[in-house]
Amino acid sequence: MSGDDSARTALARRLRELRDSHWPDLRVTQAQLREAFGVSVPLISSWESTTTAKIPPLHRLEKYAAFFATRRSLAGDVPRVPSLSELTSDELDQHKKLLAELTRLRQTALRHQVTAEGGGPGGPADALTTGPWHFPEGEPITIICSQIPEKERARIPFAVPSQGDYIELYKYSDLDSLFELWGHLRAANPHSQVTLRATEDLRSDDLTTHVALLGGVDYNEVTASTLARMSELPVRQVPDWDGERGPYFEVGEGDDTLRHHPTTVRSGDSVRLLEDVAFFYRGVNPDNRERTLTICNGMYARGVYGAVRALTDARFRDRNATYLRERFGDAESYSILMRVRIEGRVVVTPDWTQESFRLHEWSDARGA
Repeated sequence: MSGDDSARTALARRLRELRDSHWPDLRVTQAQLREAFGVSVPLISSWESTTTAKIPPLHRLEKYAAFFATRRSLAGDVPRVPSLSELTSDELDQHKKLLAELTRLRQTALRHQVTAEGGGPGGPADALTTGPWHFPEGEPITIICSQIPEKERARIPFAVPSQGDYIELYKYSDLDSLFELWGHLRAANPHSQVTLRATEDLRSDDLTTHVALLGGVDYNEVTASTLARMSELPVRQVPDWDGERGPYFEVGEGDDTLRHHPTTVRSGDSVRLLEDVAFFYRGVNPDNRERTLTICNGMYARGVYGAVRALTDARFRDRNATYLRERFGDAESYSILMRVRIEGRVVVTPDWTQESFRLHEWSDARGA
């Protein structure tokens, strides 16, 4: 085995070693890990494979570290992952060492995976060709953008079809985001058809492609109906424009509910936006499991733009794409609720590797 192959497969070999010989007198089976982790045996087997290895997401390695920190993981009738609060000081030390080791091995495996996918030695892959906005060649993509209500559209010059200088794009309410995402999708997927739709123009075939939803629940009916169907998602957008503090995103965790409001400054009748709250979601398209669904929305248009720019801005898209890959791995669906800072009229691209930008993270880990 070459040095490169050894480094690439080191994590898989270490996971197998933990199961086989971490406790010399006790061998852990894949079936026992299945019970403890709540995943399938084939998935565990893929993590241990040195030929077709899948790299587990970080939250799975956290479970490995906790499980193998104490033999009490196997003390009951059903194997389980103990909470950190249950561990003794010595077991916590063991957990810390194991997690640090597995995290380091995972980072090495990811670097080798990126190189194999075309990133080149010594650096991460370009998110333009390997990131979340890059899809298999030839597969169609549809952007469904929020649109300005007809009553407001009537006040915009050149937005009325009867005018000679009518401009169709004026019906979309998130033009900055649309322009940014359209260009990136065309560059990242040169052989795919990229279609733009407003909700009033939707066709049935549009909903079974790779779908990107732009805009919040008040201006994009598809975003509203799609989020309403996601009962497992703990994040909800509430357009409470008449409320004391205005609209917000609500996060439910167990019995607790936390509200995240944009930061604004009022002066008379005008409102200046200092910081928006935005939401990025990626998951399986509920109308076609062979395609994806992506949502970029915010309380204001500035937030939508920030969510888009996180993975299109040439200075940040690679590191943010790497963060998603390392944080969520093979999770079937995941989301990030984020801060989007506004400097004057300029949106500052959120850096997801900085904790201060991230308000909440979630993933449906059943497939990871």
